[in-house]
Amino acid sequence: MARLAQTADLTDVQQEILSTVRSFVDKEIIPHAQELEHADAYPQEIVDGLKELGIFGLMIPEEYGGLGESLLTYALVVEEIARGWMSVSGVINTHFIVAYMIRQHGTQEQKEHFLPRMATGEVRGAFSMSEPGLGSDVAGIRTKAVRDGDSYVIDGQKMWLTNGGSSTLVATLVRTDLGAQKAHQNLTTFLVEKPAGFGTVAPGLTIPGKIDKMGYKGVDTTELVFDGYRIGADTVLGGEPGRGFAQMMDGVEVGRVNVAARACGISIRAFELAVEYAQQRETFGKPIAQHQAIAFQLAEMATKVEAAHLMMVNAARLKDAGKRNDVEAGMAKLLASEYCAEVTTQSFRIHGGYGYSKEYEIERLMREAPFLLIGEGTSEIQKTIISRGLLKEYGLER
Repeated sequence: MARLAQTADLTDVQQEILSTVRSFVDKEIIPHAQELEHADAYPQEIVDGLKELGIFGLMIPEEYGGLGESLLTYALVVEEIARGWMSVSGVINTHFIVAYMIRQHGTQEQKEHFLPRMATGEVRGAFSMSEPGLGSDVAGIRTKAVRDGDSYVIDGQKMWLTNGGSSTLVATLVRTDLGAQKAHQNLTTFLVEKPAGFGTVAPGLTIPGKIDKMGYKGVDTTELVFDGYRIGADTVLGGEPGRGFAQMMDGVEVGRVNVAARACGISIRAFELAVEYAQQRETFGKPIAQHQAIAFQLAEMATKVEAAHLMMVNAARLKDAGKRNDVEAGMAKLLASEYCAEVTTQSFRIHGGYGYSKEYEIERLMREAPFLLIGEGTSEIQKTIISRGLLKEYGLER
């Protein structure tokens, strides 16, 4: 049989890209991930290497200087990078989402202004939807933008910005009271340009320090505070207010495929570590892989890795085909993240006491996997999306 998580019918270009990224992960990420993660250090040299490979422009059209690749290519690249260190995939994820949103929904001027510089990594994107206490209730956003001539004035607080400090462009969803009856129709996405860094980075705009996390280290996660921040009306994504919710949900569908891909990457690495260790560690005169209890665990892990990968690929291909994939992306994210937690735990148990040591890579994976259970919507949110889609498709005619 072939190794796990192989993808059928890839083009020569896709195979070349993935081969290049896989080699980069093996040589430049895996050997340094432990040290950087334990130090919570930003992986600048790794990020510079990804820039040189053109990864920041992977999904940006060629006319704007990008590689013009598909969501599937992007997802498979993310899977490879997350196999090395999930935090590095986080560095590029929000950038991808923002570039995708501008590509799909931006005005021509916004595309020309941002996409060429995003393709090179000169402009780095962050994605801001959540707020303190908001959770999954996006329609309850309180951060507010008020029109004042040719500008808007924004006040409020956003939460959980991946790359909040290192980014120079934030796509942020805020409330603009447009008089619409439905709350989500009063939401608008603004493209906020800012300098990288922390503290007061612009008049009325503050990026507090990094949030200390149990895992997902290296990449900066922050708040974003608006206090009378003035921004031009031409920064409204697409040029028309009130469309922010639909624009963000389109981006989130891409994000859910990304989270599924990250979960697949961690699962693959957890399996690799387990199957290697199980063939080296001996008990009762033979490698533990030859004990049925361990062999069966490896079989279960491999099956979960393969199933999650196939669902992730299917969701990506549907989106690339221009079809709605909210249910499929929700299914992929749900299954991949839950299986990731299970596979990582199984690998941890196979490692025995060594799995609890910071000298072993599985310890880091054990702290990274839980993030995927909540990122881009919890498992319960995915089940809500899936069940609504199913009931719509299988609803009884009345």
